[in-house]
This record gives sequence, structure tokens and C-alpha cells, in this order.
Amino acid sequence: MTDFSTIYKLSLVAAFCFTQACSSSCPVLECWFVQEKAGRRGGLTTATSQEKSLLYIRADAHSHSGDSQQAPSDINPDRVYFVHDPAATLCHRSLNAPEGSIEKPHCEINPFFPHPSSLKWVAPLTDSALSPTYLQADWFSTAFQGLNGQLVLSSIMRAPTATKEHNVILSVTSKTVSVQSRLGEPVLLDCGFWADPSSPLSNSGFAVEWRYQFRGDGRLVLAYDGRTDRLADTQEEGATLDFEGLHKKGNASLILQEAKVRHTGMYICTVYLPYLVAQVAVELEIVEPPSLSIHPSPLPLVVPGQTLTVHCEASGFAPLSLDLSWEFKGADGKSRPLGTGSVTGHRQAWDGTYSQSTRLELDTTALDLGRGGEVTCVAVHLGGTRRASVTLNIIGFSTPSIEDSMAMVGVALVLYGLIKFISWTFIGSGSEEADKQDKKIN
Repeated sequence: MTDFSTIYKLSLVAAFCFTQACSSSCPVLECWFVQEKAGRRGGLTTATSQEKSLLYIRADAHSHSGDSQQAPSDINPDRVYFVHDPAATLCHRSLNAPEGSIEKPHCEINPFFPHPSSLKWVAPLTDSALSPTYLQADWFSTAFQGLNGQLVLSSIMRAPTATKEHNVILSVTSKTVSVQSRLGEPVLLDCGFWADPSSPLSNSGFAVEWRYQFRGDGRLVLAYDGRTDRLADTQEEGATLDFEGLHKKGNASLILQEAKVRHTGMYICTVYLPYLVAQVAVELEIVEPPSLSIHPSPLPLVVPGQTLTVHCEASGFAPLSLDLSWEFKGADGKSRPLGTGSVTGHRQAWDGTYSQSTRLELDTTALDLGRGGEVTCVAVHLGGTRRASVTLNIIGFSTPSIEDSMAMVGVALVLYGLIKFISWTFIGSGSEEADKQDKKIN
């Protein structure tokens, strides 16, 4: 029994190690190497060239699994690179497409030229002179987008001049490529970074910047000077960072304490090291479903042939797109559409939300509404479908139901009893008066 238990435990350990090894395997990434070419004579625009390239990723500095592999014939051997990524950020599962999959992660690599920044919260990082030997190398920036929008990643890599052995110096990632939020809720826009601790550039501090862009409008959200541990600038009320996590774990995520309609747009997280910069973009969309109200409510009683006007208002929704329509559910339980009615234009409230209304003309004869039923206003929106209903009662319908017939019989019986009661009362009073008159005469 003891031997069996030991074998069982060893099997579990082996299975766990195999799973870990498979999950941590680094992909071979096909990329487009993009660089600028000299502009055409007399032209102002700069042309670019694209070449297929191959990146062999490894997290272990002593691993050279890609060295012996033959590059595909359609890739120039000069565009085959071996990338050492100690943080294993490039080994994320979303960058490793399943075998035979048509969909591939997006990858682009560009030459990069280290340079100082003129931003006031970044300039202090390059106050002191750095060794030119370290900067005199081949630098590249890479941009990755994982499968199914699971990851966006930007990294800066360094290789000794004329070599293909690249080391990742700075990586910036986000696992929330697209975020949706309701109004008034707190929002977290993920952004994290890793800097190679062995690089002399990481010893001079860092800076983080969040910017907003939407339909040509751009503004600074906040800027943080990691060297002095202070907010250098902030232009968005309620925007903050997890400062402890920023220094300990590289957590540069933006926190918006209360989502508002004006927060919809693209947010760019940029991380600076001395002479280096990398950034990722995150899209935020505020989605608030509409509130519906129907007027009049309740509906007045309607007689056959009468036309009734019903209004439905949808308010407090974002974004703008909304589809309004009407439905009718009769006494038989079946529903049928009544069309969109007369839909008004959009109106925008002070908080950025929208409202819209529709008017329906209910012609009881033309629409064949029978004895009535349930009238429903339907609003289809990105935030979900909303419904509001009122009851329509049509009286005096030509073919009374059993309930109506029983009610009329009951009313008739009550009237008959009332008439008999009054008749008996008057007859009794007349008899007493006659008896009194007879007694007086006698």
C-alpha cells in the first residue's frame, strides 16, 4: 500500500510538471519587420517596407531550442531573431496559436532609437549621463496583439550591434483590451510593466502616463513621476493609481472611481525608462441601458372604432444607438408587432446620456385588437433589451364573452330585485292607508 501511494504521488508530481512545462512553453512568433525607406524625390511622405521575420522566444537564458531549427524558405535568415525574455511576458498563451489554426496573433517589429524625453515628468530620468556603450546597440520595438483580444503588449529589445540575440529591456502589457462599464461604477483599466533589473536604465527610475483620445479629442488623464514618487500632473477628477502595486509589481493600471459617459474612448498607457518608451492602448465604452415609461398609464377605456394615442419614452441610455418598437399581446396569448410608431430624434441630457420617444396611434378597428390586451414598448440597446407594458381594455365589443354575459345577467337580477322591493314597499303603504280610511268612516 505504501509503494502504491508513493507511485501515485510521483505520478501527480510528474503530471503537474508536464502541465507546467506545456503551459509555460514559449511560442515561435511570425512578425512583420516594418521600417521606413527614403521618401520619394520631391515627396513629403515616407514609404515603408515590410518583411516577414521570425522570433524564437525563450525565458531561460541558457535555452537555445531555436538555434538548430530551419527557418521557412520565405523568411530571410537575416530576419530571424532569438529573443530572451526573463519575465516570460512573450510566452503568454494568447500568443501561442493552436497548431493548424488560421488565426494568428498580430506581431510587428520596428527599429527603435533611444532618445531623451522633453516631458517634465520624464526629463529628470536622463539628467545623469549614461554609458554610451550600453546605448550603442541595435534597438527594436515590438507590438503584439494576442488571440481573441486577450492581450496587447509592447516591448523594447536590445541586441549587441550586428547580432540577433535580443534581450527584452522593457515590456508594457494590458489584459483588458476592451472594457465595458455601467454608469457610476468604478472602472479598472489594466496596464502592467516589467523592466530588466540588470539593465543600467532601470536604476534611474521610471514614469507613467495615461492619455485619453476620442474622435480627434485628446487630453492628459494623469502623469506619475516614479523617481520622486509623486503625481506630476492630473487632469481627470477621480482618476488614480495603485501606487504601492506600481512600485512593487509594476501595476500601472488606471482606476476611475465613477464611470461617466464622457469617459468613453481610447486610453493609452505609456511607461518611460531613461531613453526608452513603450505603450499600449485600452478601449473603454460606457454602456447604460434605457429606462422606459409609457403615457398615459393606465390606459383609458376604449370603445370599438376609437383611436388612442400612446407615448413611450426611453431615457438615460448610452451609447446613442437605440431601436424602439411596439408589440401587442391579445387575449389568446399571441404577440404580434405593431411597428415602430412615430420615433422622435435623440436628445442629450446634462450627464451625456440620451433620450428618445415614440408615439403609436392605436386604431381599434383597423388594427383588429379584439377585446384588448397588452401593449408593450420594446427598446433594443447595446446594454440589453428593455420592455414596458400597459393593459388596453375595449368595452362594448359586438360579441360579448361568457364573463360579460354573466355580468349582464347579474345586473339584471339586481335590477329586478330592486324593482320588486320598491313595488312591495309602495303596495304595503297603500294598503295601510286604505285600512285607516275605512276605520274613520265606520
